[in-house]
Amino acid sequence: MSGLNITSPSLDTVWQIRHRVMYPERTLDFVKLEDDPNAIHWGVEVHGETVSIISVFKKGKSLQFRKFATLPEAQRKGYGSMLLEKVMQYAEEGNFEIVWCNARTEAMGLYYRFGMLPDGIGWEDNGHEYRKMVKPLNKHSKKRSMEIIPAIDIIDGKCVRLTQGDYEQKTIYNEHPLEVAMQFEDAGLRRLHLVDLDGAKAGAVKNWKVLEIIAAKTSMVIDFGGGIKREDDLRIVFESGAELATIGSLAVKDENSFADWLKKYGPEKFLLGADVKDERIAVSGWLETTNIWIYDFIRKYQDHGVKQVFCTDVSKDGKLEGPSLELYKNIISQYPELYFIASGGVSNLYDLHQLSEIGCSGAIVGKAIYEGRIRIKDLAAKTWENDLT
Repeated sequence: MSGLNITSPSLDTVWQIRHRVMYPERTLDFVKLEDDPNAIHWGVEVHGETVSIISVFKKGKSLQFRKFATLPEAQRKGYGSMLLEKVMQYAEEGNFEIVWCNARTEAMGLYYRFGMLPDGIGWEDNGHEYRKMVKPLNKHSKKRSMEIIPAIDIIDGKCVRLTQGDYEQKTIYNEHPLEVAMQFEDAGLRRLHLVDLDGAKAGAVKNWKVLEIIAAKTSMVIDFGGGIKREDDLRIVFESGAELATIGSLAVKDENSFADWLKKYGPEKFLLGADVKDERIAVSGWLETTNIWIYDFIRKYQDHGVKQVFCTDVSKDGKLEGPSLELYKNIISQYPELYFIASGGVSNLYDLHQLSEIGCSGAIVGKAIYEGRIRIKDLAAKTWENDLT
C-alpha cells in the first residue's frame, strides 16, 4: 500500500499516541513504562504520520506486547493487525516459546484471530476489565483446531431454544431461521447444527423445508436431526441438503435399522448424538432416560465405523452454567481417535477455551449466542486449537 510503512517510532511519539488513545484523562507520565527504553517499539506510518503503535518486551523465551494503540481516525483499517503480524513473525523468527499480553476484554476478538487464548481469570484496573491472552509457540507439538458449530433449533419453522429439553420452557429468538444461518455464514462459520424439535417430539421429520431453504441459500455444512426414524425420513433429510444426519434415539431403540443405514450410506454421513443424564443415555427429545452407559453406547457404534459423536449433558443444556468438562474429558480419554463434539452449557468464550484445552474436536454453541453472551464475530475470528501431544 502506497505511503504505508512499519517503522520504529521515537519514544515521544509512542507516549503521545498511548496517552491520546488509552488514558487521555491522565498525565503523559502515566503512560510511560520503566522498561520502555529497553523495549522494541513498532508503528504503522501512513503518509509520514504514525497512526498505530505497539511495544514489545523480551524476557528469556517469553515475548510480551503492551500498550497497543491506534488513533481513533485510523481504527478498523487493519493497521493493528499489521502490527500483530509483525509481533508474531518476530516471535517465530526469534524462537520464542510464548507470546502474551494483558488484553482489555473488548479487544479479545482481535487476539483470538492470531491464535491467542485466555489464561486465568480476569481482573479490573483503571476502569477497564482485563484478561491475560497467551499463544504458545511450541513447534514440536501437534495441533488440531476445534470447530465451532452454531445451533439452530426449530419449532413451527421458527428459531427457538429450550431449557433442559423442556418444550414448556421455550424462547423464540427469530421467526426466520434463514436469517440466523446467513449471519453465521457471513461471519465465516462453516458448519450448522440444525435440530427439528417438532420432529423429535413427533417421531417424524417435520421441518425439512427449513433445511431445504438454508441449504439452498448458504454453503454451510449442515447436520440435521430430530424425528429421523424411518429411511423415508433419512432420504428427505439428505435430499433437502443435509451433509450429515444426526441420529440419537433411533440408535438406541432400533439398532438394526441404524446399522443397516451405516452400511448403505456410509458412517461418514452420520453424526451420532448422545444425550446424557448422569452418564446414561436419554432419548426422544430427552423425554425418556435409559440405563445405557454412555461409554458402551459410543463403543458400540465406533465398532460400526462412526467417527463423529456429539454429547449433550441434559442437566447443563440451555442453562448457561458451563459445560460438563469432566464427562467430556473422560470420553475423550477413552476414545482419543473420536471426532468428539461437546454440546450444552457453553456460556462464554472461556468455556470454549476449556473445551479446546481438554481436546474436544468441536463445540456446539446455541443459547449463549442468542442471549448475547457470545458474539458471532468472536466465534468466527478464533482458530481454536488443542494440543494433542
